[in-house]
Amino acid sequence: MNGNIPEVINAFNAYNNGNKMIGVTDSVTLPTLEAITEEVRGAGILGSYETSIPGHYSSISQDVPFRILDEDIFKIMNPNEPVDLTFRASEQSTVKATGALDYTSMRVVERGRLKSFTPGKLEQGKQMDATVTLEILYLLVEIDGKTMLEYDKLNSVFVIDGVDVLAKVRSFS
Repeated sequence: MNGNIPEVINAFNAYNNGNKMIGVTDSVTLPTLEAITEEVRGAGILGSYETSIPGHYSSISQDVPFRILDEDIFKIMNPNEPVDLTFRASEQSTVKATGALDYTSMRVVERGRLKSFTPGKLEQGKQMDATVTLEILYLLVEIDGKTMLEYDKLNSVFVIDGVDVLAKVRSFS
């Protein structure tokens, strides 16, 4: 952020195939990437250690919470159709030199398919807390238009901070 002090997400919106979803809750937790590892031990190694296999991650899930059941939630539930979600956010920061506020764009793209559906609860005067859980096959994180993370399970793409981490691996296979 150019030496700025990162502070908060000032605002964000969620989109399904480019269409703004209004019913999404005020908080979405982005998915965790957990590397697949293998234990390494043997001659010349004191004990053992786990090594990660670059580009290989366990199942990646994304919960998409909704305040209530509305049309938007059902538009991402067809198990035969891929889901294409985009989260766009404005990151707020303070400029160290002047104390002024500044803003940076963030875009998160997720593609996957339905894994589970929780319709939520019915209670007068309350939100339902419905949730759709997706199996994520593609994840892209951009900050100010720069690719910080691109992960595509089906096409062997793994880019971190603009660097194609698996380029050498793909050249051998």
